[in-house]
Amino acid sequence: MPQIFHRQFDLFFKLGVLFIIAAVAGSYVLWRLIFIPAVAAPVRQPVPFSHKHHVGDDGIDCRYCHTSVETAPFAGLPPTSTCMTCHSQLFRDAPMLEPVRESMRTGQPLRWNRVYFLPGFAYFDHSIHIAKGVGCESCHGRVDQMPLMWRNEHVDMSFCLSCHRNPDPNLRPLDQVFRMGWRPAGPDQGAALHQAYHLRSGEQLSNCSVCHR
Repeated sequence: MPQIFHRQFDLFFKLGVLFIIAAVAGSYVLWRLIFIPAVAAPVRQPVPFSHKHHVGDDGIDCRYCHTSVETAPFAGLPPTSTCMTCHSQLFRDAPMLEPVRESMRTGQPLRWNRVYFLPGFAYFDHSIHIAKGVGCESCHGRVDQMPLMWRNEHVDMSFCLSCHRNPDPNLRPLDQVFRMGWRPAGPDQGAALHQAYHLRSGEQLSNCSVCHR
C-alpha cells in the first residue's frame, strides 16, 4: 500500500500540537499577569480608600457600603452620595477626595478598579454564602487591616473546592459573619453550624453544577 503521508509528518504533527498547547498556556499566564492583580498587591483606585481606616478604626459595617451583599449575587459598590454622607462634613477640602466631590457635582460615578475576577463560566452568589454563615474574612481576608485593598487569595477553582468539600472551618454564627477576627468557640462549632444551616454534604457541594450552570 503506497505511503500517503511523509515519514516526517508524525514529527511535524506532534510539534504543532505542542506549539498550540504552549501558545494557549502562555496566553493564559500572560493574561493572568497583566489583567489579574497579584495576591497582597494593592490595586490602584481613583481614590485611595482605606478599609483599615473605615472598618478597623471607625468600625463601619461592611453593609453600609456593600448594601446588596445579603440579598444579591453581587456585594455592590456605594454611590458617591454614601461617601458624601460623611465627607460633606469630614475632610471636606482634602485633596485626595477631590474625585469624590467631582463625582457628586457632575453625577458621574467613580470608576473603581476590580480586585477580584471570576470567569464568566463560574457562578458565584454572595447572598447564599452570607446566609449560610460564611464570613467575609474567609475570602477577602482581614480588610480591617488593609490600608489599600488587595486580593487576599487566588479565588480559583481549587480555592473554592477546598471550602465546598469541607466548609465547616469557615462557618460562623450569622451575627458574626461581618466581624473581622472572629474565632470559633470550639473545634466542633463548625460541624454543629453545618447541621443547623442544613448544608449539603461536601460531595454534593463540590458537584460541577453548583458553580457551572
